[in-house]
Formats: sequence, structure tokens, C-alpha cells
Amino acid sequence: MGTVTTGDGTTIFYKDWGPRDGEPIVFHHGWPLSADDWDNQMLFFLAQGYRVIAHDRRGHGRSTQTATGHDMDTYAADVAALTDALDLRGAVHIGHSTGGGEVARYVARAKPGRVSKAVLVGAVPPLMLKTEANPGGLPKEVFDGFREGVAGNRAQTFIDIPSGPFYGFNRPGAQVSQGLIDNWWRQGMMGAANAHYECIAAFSETDFTEDLKQIDVPVLVAHGTDDQVVPYDDSAPLTVKLLKNGTLKSYEGYPHGMLSTHPEVLNPDILAFIRS
Repeated sequence: MGTVTTGDGTTIFYKDWGPRDGEPIVFHHGWPLSADDWDNQMLFFLAQGYRVIAHDRRGHGRSTQTATGHDMDTYAADVAALTDALDLRGAVHIGHSTGGGEVARYVARAKPGRVSKAVLVGAVPPLMLKTEANPGGLPKEVFDGFREGVAGNRAQTFIDIPSGPFYGFNRPGAQVSQGLIDNWWRQGMMGAANAHYECIAAFSETDFTEDLKQIDVPVLVAHGTDDQVVPYDDSAPLTVKLLKNGTLKSYEGYPHGMLSTHPEVLNPDILAFIRS
């Protein structure tokens, strides 16, 4: 574990496990979580001989609780500072949800040779917000609800989200894991309320269309068809159409947090893509 300091003095916390000469995999977490959300995947790929790296986004987890910079351009710049500091080359970047948007923006702007492949899981691109150009998106009122929850009672909101739509635990017959709910709450409450509040606009209102068009490396787009947070129809299929070298893998009935509910399926699939 270590830290890197960005140009504006922000300290970004990261984990870096495995052989220094191993193929690097960089994990980008969702809102409002931290690098800890990747524990399962990091252990899995570490056992396969990879060098695994995960960071806490600014304002999240153990990184600096900054007053500014809660936008996708800054998030991507922070990732660039991390990959420069570690001199990562030919890395695979894997992002979930908001982290998928962060991956899209970073990879589109990355220095030559830094990135070999990317994986977007339940990711927010191309654009979550409903607009004239994106009629299938979610209305602003949905995201205002998240903002009201963070500002009004963040602690309860961070119980309600994982208890319900995030992991699909609100579906009939779902096998509820109290541990996942508690760990989601724990990660969320480690971060700053202002960062979580402002990140809602970053993940919902950022249009990644041009980023996706610029990405040259192979990209796996993995998405559950029962994703209640980032609805399938307005995300994964549209993202793949914009990519030069994208592969869509759909998971019937899987929820937004499928990396945690079905790691025994997702991890081998991601490994197969990396090795392909």
C-alpha cells in the first residue's frame, strides 16, 4: 500500500500487490466505494500471477478529502498521475460503474503504451442522464434522489442502496449477504460527503461518447440485464457500438454489483478476455 501526490497536492491512496514484473491490472471502483470493493478480484488475479493495483478516488476511502476536483477530467488526471508514478506499461484497466467512466476517460487520453486492454463492468458510459440526444437515459429526478439521500441521511442511504438495487437483494428469491451490505456501508462512510455528493453529477451527467470513439485497445463491456442502477439498454449495447474494438458480454438477470454477487462467473470471464 502507498500514496501518490497529484499536481494539486491531493494524496491518492493505492494498493499494489504482486510481482513488479507481472502484467499490471488496475482496478477503478464505483461510487461511493473504495479500492476495498475489489478485494475478491485482486486476490483472484494475484493468484494468477498478475500485479494488481487499486486506488481510492479522491474524496473516497483513504485518499484526501478535497474541496475540488470531483469531476471525470480530474479523476482521469489522478489515474494518470498514479500510472506515471508506478511507470505502468501495457496495463489492463478494469472499471465498475463510475469507475468504468473513469477508465473510459483515462484510456482515451492515456500515453502511448500505457494501456493494453480495458474492461467496463456495469459501467456508466455512454451517458446516464436523459437528454434530447439520449432519450433512453434516466431523468434528473433519479439523481436528485441520490443527492437528497447523501445530504439528508447519508448513513441510512448507504444502507438502503446495497440492501436493495445495487446487489439486487430487493428481488424475490435473492440470497442476501449482510456482509456485502455492511462492507458497502463501511466503504461509503470512509469517504467525504461533499465528494460523494458532487460525484453524482460526474457519473450521471458526463457524456463519454467521444472518449469511447477514441479508444483503440480491445475493450470488454460486461453488464447484467437486471442492473437497476445503470440500466442495461441505455448503456452496454450503446457503448459497444461506439468502440472500435469492443466485445459485449451480457449476464442474464445479474445485478449492478455482479462482481461481488457472482465473482465465480465474472472473474474467469475477465481472465479469459485478458489472455485472449
